[in-house]
Amino acid sequence: MSETLNQPSASSSDSAISAARAAVESERAAVKEYPGKAPGLVRALQALGDAQREAGDVAGAEVSYREALEAGAKLEMPADVIANVRTNLATLLDFNGRETESLPYYEEAISNHEALGGENLEVAAQLRNNLAMTYKCLGKFALAEQHYLRALETLENKRGRRSESVACVFNNLGSLYYAAGFPDQAKEMFEDGLKIRIEVLGSKHRDVAQSYCNLATACHELAENIAAQQHFETSLSILEAQLPKEASSYEAIGQDYVAMLNILSEEGKAIAFQKRQEKALAAV
Repeated sequence: MSETLNQPSASSSDSAISAARAAVESERAAVKEYPGKAPGLVRALQALGDAQREAGDVAGAEVSYREALEAGAKLEMPADVIANVRTNLATLLDFNGRETESLPYYEEAISNHEALGGENLEVAAQLRNNLAMTYKCLGKFALAEQHYLRALETLENKRGRRSESVACVFNNLGSLYYAAGFPDQAKEMFEDGLKIRIEVLGSKHRDVAQSYCNLATACHELAENIAAQQHFETSLSILEAQLPKEASSYEAIGQDYVAMLNILSEEGKAIAFQKRQEKALAAV
């Protein structure tokens, strides 16, 4: 099971929002007297949006981010300030089931970050990765591929090929090609991502287990079923050694493995693994 950060208490969230609202009102007053203070208002609205988002007030955060963009449109703003607000609004919409609405904000934020150059290029690459995932969910595979490849190019140039970020994009490309019906290309991407993850993370990391699972799925699609079984078993062995922490992943990948074995008429092997899995999970 993945670890999560401790959530802020309601009182701490309320306190953060109250302080952010006070800062916004202070900046509003400053803007009326000194219009040049508007960048401070935009930053204050962004901070309020961030606090509302952290507290789970998605609607409130959206209002704050949109007001920040509206205020910023009335004067020349530092490019990084507007880029950050657009980034936050894009991800807010995307992660709350409004993928189509997030698209123009992703595109504009990427353009802003790329214009800034330097470290912002990596931010733009990560946003391209998010945007590609959104296009994939919308069935726009060609656009998704375009953004994944651009992200991959930037990350390889900035971090080198031996990077977990690069491995992540290879994995996402593999998933895209698999969904689009190109298992050969998917397998190639999964193999590249797996190789990098083993080099960077070691052979026993949970993300390596996930890469083995992805590779197993592609191999099965290509009727390379011996290899598929081997990759599934390697993935499950890694996760089983990390119980109870990885119990949910172990259970989910185990179900995929059993489903494949049943398709292959390997019922005996499927039953044997189910008993092993049940025993392992019961022990934790």
